[in-house]
Amino acid sequence: MDQTHSLQTQIELVVESPQARVTADLEPNIKGPDNDQIIKHEMIKRPILSPILTKFHAGYFRISLSLCSQALLWKVLVEPNDDVHSLRQVFRLVPPTAFNFLWSLALFTLVSQSLLYVLRCLLHFEMVKAEFLHHVGVNYLFAPWISWLLLLQSSPFITPKTLYYHVFWWVFVVPIVVLDVKIYGQWFTKGKRFLSTVANPTSQLSVIGNLVAARAAAQMGSRESAVCMFSLGISHYLVLFVTLYQRLSGNDTLPAMLRPVFFLFIGAPSVASLAWGSISGKFDSASKMLFFLSLFLFMSLVSRPELFRKSMKKFHVAWWAYSFPLTVLALAAIEYAEEVKGGIAHALMIVLSALSVLVCAVLIVITAVHSHILLPDANSRPSSTSTTRSPRRCDST
Repeated sequence: MDQTHSLQTQIELVVESPQARVTADLEPNIKGPDNDQIIKHEMIKRPILSPILTKFHAGYFRISLSLCSQALLWKVLVEPNDDVHSLRQVFRLVPPTAFNFLWSLALFTLVSQSLLYVLRCLLHFEMVKAEFLHHVGVNYLFAPWISWLLLLQSSPFITPKTLYYHVFWWVFVVPIVVLDVKIYGQWFTKGKRFLSTVANPTSQLSVIGNLVAARAAAQMGSRESAVCMFSLGISHYLVLFVTLYQRLSGNDTLPAMLRPVFFLFIGAPSVASLAWGSISGKFDSASKMLFFLSLFLFMSLVSRPELFRKSMKKFHVAWWAYSFPLTVLALAAIEYAEEVKGGIAHALMIVLSALSVLVCAVLIVITAVHSHILLPDANSRPSSTSTTRSPRRCDST
């Protein structure tokens, strides 16, 4: 009698528990006609791309940023130039179709990611707003525009002196300037976000955006625009670099899995050296100093593998943060080798270029193998945790 009464009481608790009802509705392993109807109803009501859009964030533009910079590297390596050094002739063996394929892959990736993010803005605007308010996520809003500028500079179809190049430059630069006004304005006014508390290595993406725009403007012959964008980028880079170098207690907010973004310390001075070289017309002493700073920071990072050990235990999209800085460092090494015309400089160019290509190729393979980790299946069903998720939470990390 006691066992029967206890069993009845247990059954009543299971039936009346709201949490149990939610679990029963969302548990795919429960069989029965009623549960099957609930599953079908949820799949019809929920947009098929919803799981992808909720997980896709601006941090995924690391991939397109790396591919577009890699396309620019290949263009510089395979295009004809006045460098007759024997080591440079090695790259003449690369067929032009390889560059065209890489550029097409970068274009496809960037267009796909841009469309996904536009849909995210339309369907999940509260998540985009959370990214904008996040101290890491907001910096990756520069990444798509930087990627488009890099793709424009590496384009095999549009030359810098054409009207199309000028139009595209303005289209891609205006959002960067708007973000500059918003972010830089908060740094020196009475806003709620002070540089000393929000600064982190990803903050250098705002600087890189200005410097990439400056290089593109210099190539199309608009020197005034180039100097303007360079002055914005380099002035804020000096302030940001000093702030990050001091390692104040307020800006040490990066989790271990995001430590690959420390390689952006290499990217900013490398792009600055390229931009100033394009503005001045040659890789002069100022460009060389920025390049040497990049080399020093590169050696400082690679000599401390323990810093990245935790982040390498499990694949994460943050791994793509390695590729872009190495690529722009290789581009700066190419400009340096062409200027000094020495054997050591060309050997350094070969090593850095090969390392950049190798890292990018490995990341492509690893990403293809772990694609199911980066983005969920469009047909996957939402979990109870995802349905109750706070809109203020940001996944851009």
